[in-house]
Amino acid sequence: MAAEPVAAPRPSVLLDFFELTKPRVMVLLLITMVGAMVWAEGGLPPLWLLAAALLGMGLSSGGASAINHALEPDLDIRMERTRERPVAAGRVEPRPAIIFGIILTILGVLVLVFLTGQPLAAAMALAGNLFYVLVYTMWLKRRTPQNIVIGGAAGAMPPLVGWAAVTGEIGWPALIMFGVIFLWTPPHFWALAIVKFDDYADAGVPMLPNVAGIRAATVQIVAYTVVLLAFSVVPLPLWWLGVTDEVLGPIYGVIALLLGLRFLQYTVRLHRGAGDIDIARETFRFSLLYLAGIFFAMALDRVLLG
Repeated sequence: MAAEPVAAPRPSVLLDFFELTKPRVMVLLLITMVGAMVWAEGGLPPLWLLAAALLGMGLSSGGASAINHALEPDLDIRMERTRERPVAAGRVEPRPAIIFGIILTILGVLVLVFLTGQPLAAAMALAGNLFYVLVYTMWLKRRTPQNIVIGGAAGAMPPLVGWAAVTGEIGWPALIMFGVIFLWTPPHFWALAIVKFDDYADAGVPMLPNVAGIRAATVQIVAYTVVLLAFSVVPLPLWWLGVTDEVLGPIYGVIALLLGLRFLQYTVRLHRGAGDIDIARETFRFSLLYLAGIFFAMALDRVLLG
C-alpha cells in the first residue's frame, strides 16, 4: 500500500508553488529554446521576442511540471530524492496543484500566441505539455522501461518552440536540435536511475537498470551516446559543403565534438565500472553540462559567424 504523505512544516506557500514548476528543469529547457532562437535568427533575436518566448515557455514548462507533481505523490513519497516535494510531503493538495498547472499552461500558450505572434510556437509548447502529462506521466512512466526514451520527446520540444517563435515554421535545424535532446535523454536519465536504483525499486518505477539490469543499461547508455555524438555533428558536413546558409560552423563543431567525446568517455567508464554509483553520478552531472554546452555552442557560433 502507498504510504500516506505526512505534512511537513511549510517554509513558504510561494516557495512551495514555485517548487512545483521544477525551476532547475525549466532553466535547462529555456537554454535549449534560446539556442534554437539564436540559430534561427542568425544572431541575437530582438530582446522583446526573446523575453516573450522565455516567459511563454517558462509558464508552459512550469504548468506541466506542476501537474506532474499532482499526479505522482504516491511515487514521490517512496523516493528519497522526491519525498519532500510539496504535494508528496502534504504541503500542497493535488487539486490546487493541478489548477495551478493548468493556469500556467494557458497563460504560457496565450503569451506565445499574442506576444510572439506565432501560433505555431504556442502549439509546439502545448503539444510538449500534453505529451509530458498524458503520455509520459500518466501512461509510460509506470508501464515500460522505455518510458524516458519515448517520453524524451516532451523535453525535446523547446527548440521547436524557439525556432517557430522566430520563423513561424519548423525548419530542419529545429529537427536536429530535437534529435539531440531526444538522444541525450536516455543516457542522462539512466545514469540517474543507476544512482537512484533503490529509489526507483521502492517506488516500483520500471526504469531500465531495474528491469534489465545495470550492465545491460550501461550498454545502452554507451550506444545512445555514440549515436548522439554522431548526430550532433551532422551540421558540420553541411557547413563544409556550403549547402545552406542556416548551417552551423567550426565553432559549434569543435565544441560539440569535444563535449561529445568527453560524454562518451564518461559513459564508457560507467560501463567498465559495472555501473559504479560514483561514476554514474559524475556521468549524470556531466550530461547536464553537455546539453547546456551544446546549445551554448550553437548560439556562440551563430552570434560570432552569423
